[in-house]
Amino acid sequence: MSLDAVLSRIDASLPDATDRLLDLLRIPSISTDPAFKPDCDRAADWLVQDLENLGFTASKRPTPGHPMVVAHCGSDADGPHLLFYGHYDVQPVDPLALWTRDPFDPVVEETAKGPVIRARGSSDDKGQLMTFLEACRAWKAVHGRLPGHLTIFLEGEEESGSPSLIPFMQENAAELRADIALICDTGLFDSTTPAIVTTLRGLLGEEITLRGPDKDLHSGMYGGAAINPIRVLARIIAGLHDATGRITVPGFYDGVTELPDVLRAQWQSLSFDHTRFLGDVGLSVPAGEQDRTPLEMLWSRPTCEVNGIWGGYTGDGFKTVLPSEAHAKISFRLVGSQDPHAIRTAFRAYVQSQLPADCAVEFHGHGASPAGQMQIDHPAFEQARHALTDEWGKTAAYVGCGGSIPIAGYFKTYLGMDALLIGFGRDDDQIHSPNEKYAMESFHKGIRSWARVLARLTA
Repeated sequence: MSLDAVLSRIDASLPDATDRLLDLLRIPSISTDPAFKPDCDRAADWLVQDLENLGFTASKRPTPGHPMVVAHCGSDADGPHLLFYGHYDVQPVDPLALWTRDPFDPVVEETAKGPVIRARGSSDDKGQLMTFLEACRAWKAVHGRLPGHLTIFLEGEEESGSPSLIPFMQENAAELRADIALICDTGLFDSTTPAIVTTLRGLLGEEITLRGPDKDLHSGMYGGAAINPIRVLARIIAGLHDATGRITVPGFYDGVTELPDVLRAQWQSLSFDHTRFLGDVGLSVPAGEQDRTPLEMLWSRPTCEVNGIWGGYTGDGFKTVLPSEAHAKISFRLVGSQDPHAIRTAFRAYVQSQLPADCAVEFHGHGASPAGQMQIDHPAFEQARHALTDEWGKTAAYVGCGGSIPIAGYFKTYLGMDALLIGFGRDDDQIHSPNEKYAMESFHKGIRSWARVLARLTA
């Protein structure tokens, strides 16, 4: 009956919970732009105050970048120690002209699919973060105390590569270490099926600059005789995949493991509609490794993608220039035990091997994080899966994630603990894009879901 009382409290206090979220969303905590550093500080202060109001002992912790927020309640005598992680920073809003309203003037908006909260950060990650805090608030209102031994760990640099995260975790390992971590930065499998992410792809970023002549040249005077860096770069990029979609970098597939049969069977039971998935973005044919299912391509196979390419004259009109430089940004999504540093070395060696005379290359790395694999034999996974199933009325699925959430791997590497990745975002939330939104149903049922999870984990 006590859980029923908590759920009833959540339902009754939803308008107040929404107002608190809207208040947090008004703070433009963009971590990538130094101009918004005061706003990131303000968001951290807002969260410290809210956590203190809830009964946590909370503090803002300085870093070389944006501050961390750390809060505690309870002790080991109160049962398992749970750590909740979220991030309060958000992506830039460009292009602003594509927003239908000020991205930091949040509103509850009616849509054909029901009410949504429209604002930057509503889904990634302020709305998700607040589902957990609101569950704690309702729990305390009913029970007079917070649910067990909790640590809250909120970051302000997730959207800018988390440069302060690892040093902070290493320096504060004893304080942060818990029995298991809870992360709310993922999504539902579909709009009504809850999910727990058990596999995460890692991420490696490389930026390359090819240089040929010492200045831009007239293509009529030098074309044909002089090397063109764009042509060389195009050939190198084209050679990164073979005709079947496999990546050709030597040693790239070292550490790539096959999907366990139990997960393959569960994924197949999800009846993923890849035709609709691709159709929603104007496509029709899966373009990855041709001997893999679309879900395998998205969740358990590595990738190599060109994220940007430029060089020469790109302005209005036409200029017959033979450029002195060509540039590209290339990312690799990694799985299994692929070593991002070994792949970086192999990729650079591959590029070097393709250079003709009179061409030189410069590399700039953009992060390197390994894949994550959660150990679902930890009892918390099944407890959480049953809790989510109870709330949503559909069996919660163990799923993979095509994106990268390095914090899950960091918890394992630096704190020696597994992580439960539970989130309530939807594929159409438009995170990182104009008009980001978070469904009111996701916010409401997300709060109720965390209350159920906490009840299971702290029983």
